[in-house]
Amino acid sequence: MADKLWFIIVALGPVLLGIVIAYGLMRRRRLGAAEKLRQEEAVERLYDKPEGGRQTTFRQ
Repeated sequence: MADKLWFIIVALGPVLLGIVIAYGLMRRRRLGAAEKLRQEEAVERLYDKPEGGRQTTFRQ
């Protein structure tokens, strides 16, 4: 009985995992035109920040 259980786990485990990954890839949503534009603008704003990114604050 234990041999059959391990066979099921070893044989069907990767198949089930592949099905779950394929389902996740099919359900992944693509960005629309407006969302792509907003994303590009956000990236431009991010890279327009001063050298070093954030302003550092020193506490004493």
